[in-house]
Amino acid sequence: MKKKAISLIHTVLMMSLAVTLMFCGVGNTGVAHAAGVTITDSGGWNESAYVEWAPVSNAEGYNVYVKPASAADAQYQQIDNELIRKYPSHWRADAVGLAAGNYVLKVEAKLSGGSTASAVTGEIAVAAHDRSGFAFSSASTYGTGSGAYNDNGTLKSGAQVVYVTSATAKTVTLAVKISSSGGLQTAVGLGEILSLRQKGYDTTPLAIRFIGQVTGDDLSGQLNSSGYLEVKGKSNYAEMNMTLEGIGDDAYAYGWGMLLRYVGDVEVRNLGFMLFPDDGISLDTGNVNVWLHNNDLFYGTAGGDADQAKGDGSTDMKKGSTYITISYNHYWDSGKASLVGLSESAQFFVTFHHNWFDHSDSRHPRIRVASVHIYNNFYDGNSKYGVGVTMGASAFVESNYFRHAKNPMMSSLQGTDALGEGTFSGENGGMIKAFNNIIADANSLIYANSNAGTAAANATSFDAYLAASRTETVPGSYKALVGGTAYNNFDTSVDMGVNAADVDPAGSVETIVTAEAGRLNNGDFQWQFDDAVDDASYANNDALMSKIRSYATKLVSVGGNSNPTDPTDPTDPTDPTDPTPDPTPDPGTEPQYVHNFTLNGTASDFFNIQGTLSTSKGTVSYNGLTLTQCLKLESSTSIAFTTNAASTLTLVFNSPDGTKIKIDGTSYPMTGGVVRVSLAAGMHTITKDSVTNLYYMQLAY
Repeated sequence: MKKKAISLIHTVLMMSLAVTLMFCGVGNTGVAHAAGVTITDSGGWNESAYVEWAPVSNAEGYNVYVKPASAADAQYQQIDNELIRKYPSHWRADAVGLAAGNYVLKVEAKLSGGSTASAVTGEIAVAAHDRSGFAFSSASTYGTGSGAYNDNGTLKSGAQVVYVTSATAKTVTLAVKISSSGGLQTAVGLGEILSLRQKGYDTTPLAIRFIGQVTGDDLSGQLNSSGYLEVKGKSNYAEMNMTLEGIGDDAYAYGWGMLLRYVGDVEVRNLGFMLFPDDGISLDTGNVNVWLHNNDLFYGTAGGDADQAKGDGSTDMKKGSTYITISYNHYWDSGKASLVGLSESAQFFVTFHHNWFDHSDSRHPRIRVASVHIYNNFYDGNSKYGVGVTMGASAFVESNYFRHAKNPMMSSLQGTDALGEGTFSGENGGMIKAFNNIIADANSLIYANSNAGTAAANATSFDAYLAASRTETVPGSYKALVGGTAYNNFDTSVDMGVNAADVDPAGSVETIVTAEAGRLNNGDFQWQFDDAVDDASYANNDALMSKIRSYATKLVSVGGNSNPTDPTDPTDPTDPTDPTPDPTPDPGTEPQYVHNFTLNGTASDFFNIQGTLSTSKGTVSYNGLTLTQCLKLESSTSIAFTTNAASTLTLVFNSPDGTKIKIDGTSYPMTGGVVRVSLAAGMHTITKDSVTNLYYMQLAY
């Protein structure tokens, strides 16, 4: 589905939702009450919807159902048990594989004694993924990169689904066809499933769904010797019909990467990649119609070279990988975001669109030989360069927003690259056609035919040709200074899988990309870069790396039945050393809830935190902790939470005695930077009285 259709669907859905809000008073985040089930949050994303609810004290398990909002109740479909998960203070379910439209979700609690209680969400608007770019070109081998899904977002007919958690990665099973006669073998473990599929006899659509934080240790024996999960076909461009996806906002490939080789029609989406070896996702040799989208790419493990402190490539493709779309990904301070091409001699095609290059340093992308369409990306404080072309590559750079990208566009050994600061490549140059981009605070940009850059036009030593229209062909007289290649004008002769109407205005790119890139609802990982420091720095951000290394899932268990599967190591619920809290403990045995803004930002499964963080308000020492990040208490700030029993709330600030904070509308003065308040069971809210800064919270029962 292209962007124009998506925009229309968004408009219709938002109008429908507005009518619902006006006449029913129920929205995606409204609270529903019904027979003991309290829905605390619900919402829609791209081809999925979610619901969260408070634990029901006498529930033995839960079932969750989904249906179109206009359908009769008889049309409810039960979602898979694994899509229901338990967290310390709530339960959550995600319904996936939904076509765009309006839906409702029903949560049913199975109560002791055999009775049930249920609650239904308000209407939830579900949008479509933006299926654009070369992976969806009519000239490509398969015409799609949707993997196990149809292009409307629903699973293909006969699709298989496997769920991978930290507990099941080595034990998950699937019957795989291993011969031309249809013989089956039951594969045990994710690695063996993929290995048997590599034989090429089984092309059944397969959705591999990752839940929670799945570590390299969890996948011991399933990865290759370099730490990659291998997704391979039998030979170049082999049909796979496969999707590898995260469920919810907190699925991680933690300590491992993905290697795709010889595959066709593969999709990777909604995953966070942390501490991967070398490359995060490597498309290495003979891949076609691959779609990498809505992923969060964090730091990898440090390599042996000086420029690999943040890992090597986040999303690299080489050796004949073509008709690829890289879209709506969030690159978090990547050192080398994306390499396109290594030793190819033939033309190949790649699209980058709606990616957030968030303080990443270089290679956005760095291109050899390929023809690459780069549109609607947000270049957000990039310390080295944006797009780089070498070895006769051609890049169409259209309607992007470059905010303080040092050198937005470069061609090897000419233009900006020849100004004396050192070259980004010693290879022959390539050609860039630029159109309708916003360039803000660039260090250097030299056009071949226009004085609109940072220096006068230079027809022989330039960074890019500035087109007057989208369809303009670049004259063959403009050539790479070293190598002598001209722009190949692929954008006027090849189906790129995107029309002019699908391209957003450059002025809208920042808003769209920062809202929609990365995982569902921007994922569960929160971090605020300091533009004044991070825009120009390509050093490893030690605080960010520390937070990545210390990340631990808040997922308690997977499954909504009365005996859910623990996603980590099995623990004895009667063992006092078991660290997993019960979501509905008796008063007096409930755990403490601690929130450290330095470590956790605004992300919390217990506190609903709305507000702005700051690292410039000073440092606070408390209980042996050094606290350097705070939440600014302003008029728009609020913190909401619910207690199940009497408790004591402790708040830590850096303001003088007598400064006040409001809790449930009552003002409380602080002494020694601390406020302690006794609370009854129920819902509570923290808001501003005086202007102050909150560093730490603790709720003890």
